[in-house]
Amino acid sequence: MKKILFSLTATLLMLTVFGQPSDKFTRAMEALVPAVDTTRSAEGLTELANSFERIANAEKTQWLPFYYAALCYINKANMLYAAQQMDQIDPLMDKAEPLLMKAEELEKNNAEIYCLKKMFNTGKMMADPMNRFMTFGTAAAAALETAKALNPDNPRVYLLEGIDKFYTPEQYGGSKTEAKSLFEEAIKKFESFKPSSSIHPSWGLSQVKYFLTQQ
Repeated sequence: MKKILFSLTATLLMLTVFGQPSDKFTRAMEALVPAVDTTRSAEGLTELANSFERIANAEKTQWLPFYYAALCYINKANMLYAAQQMDQIDPLMDKAEPLLMKAEELEKNNAEIYCLKKMFNTGKMMADPMNRFMTFGTAAAAALETAKALNPDNPRVYLLEGIDKFYTPEQYGGSKTEAKSLFEEAIKKFESFKPSSSIHPSWGLSQVKYFLTQQ
């Protein structure tokens, strides 16, 4: 019996140790994660996505590099949407989708991933809003609702809610006043929000501050 207990204990210890991210992985991610919130060019986002994908391919059990690679492609799609380069959105979403699916496969019921699912579905909708609103608009709203239920203290939930209110026409439920309140709530959440580690999501504060200057 003692030998069996020792064997089980040793197995659990090995699983715990090997399930943890390595120092090399953490250092590689720490060199890239801050750029997620500061990269402002399509080319830069492509390079950043490629870097995260290389880490993801090397660390196949870690959800964060898959998450960040998908986020970079989605951010690039948003940038191209603003430039009215609509034909380039779907190809980027095709790159983001399997990365997002892999992140969710590795990390269940995570508010950050549901925020990203919200952004993904919004991007898919905006590539063809007239024909896609019912499908992707509904999925985006459901993803954000789930993110909020999983972690109501996540500031990115209120940032994304505020962006929706900011850009939606008033006749369809938009409101600059409500958007401002949501951005102010996001600021409060950022003041108390503590990422789980140095490489967990912390992006969004600069976006909130930008939108507050647009009121």
